[in-house]
Amino acid sequence: MNAGRQARALVSALGTAVSSLFSADRGAPRVDLRPGDPAPEFALLASDGRTYRLADLRGRVVVIAWFPKAFTAGCTMECRSLGLSNAALGVFEAAIFAASCDTVEDNRAFAESTGIEFPILSDPDKAVARAYGVLGTLGLPSRWTVYIGADGRILDVDRQVHAVSHGADIRQALERFGVSRRP
Repeated sequence: MNAGRQARALVSALGTAVSSLFSADRGAPRVDLRPGDPAPEFALLASDGRTYRLADLRGRVVVIAWFPKAFTAGCTMECRSLGLSNAALGVFEAAIFAASCDTVEDNRAFAESTGIEFPILSDPDKAVARAYGVLGTLGLPSRWTVYIGADGRILDVDRQVHAVSHGADIRQALERFGVSRRP
């Protein structure tokens, strides 16, 4: 990956963090989704040019792997892990997404650079990140993975994501939840 792009991403992340310190909603309570809670609806544009709506995905398990900032070192490791797991995760009857508050254009370039084949959802106004409780105090999404059941309710929120093994960890979670495999 281009070192200049990584440096720009880091500077952008730091700028977001500093501006969040002065944000009006800095003291707002963070949403705390738990298993059984209804998943907040969303309609987000993705790196593949499509708009995805939770309502359109009813009947399938949905996985949303949030990451803080495209082109930063940890997020690159995380998405490369997902990219290396494309085949292993693609066998499940689940809609799998990565997500960030970056622009669609940044996420498209990031997907290409990491080899991730799953769409990366873009939430530049941070409304969905807030609704899911993943937006941290510094204005960046936490590295959390949200699992949504076929009924639209939260199955789990993994708040202990390991960037290097994230793809394998998602596969294990889908097996644990008994998600069907494609024929």
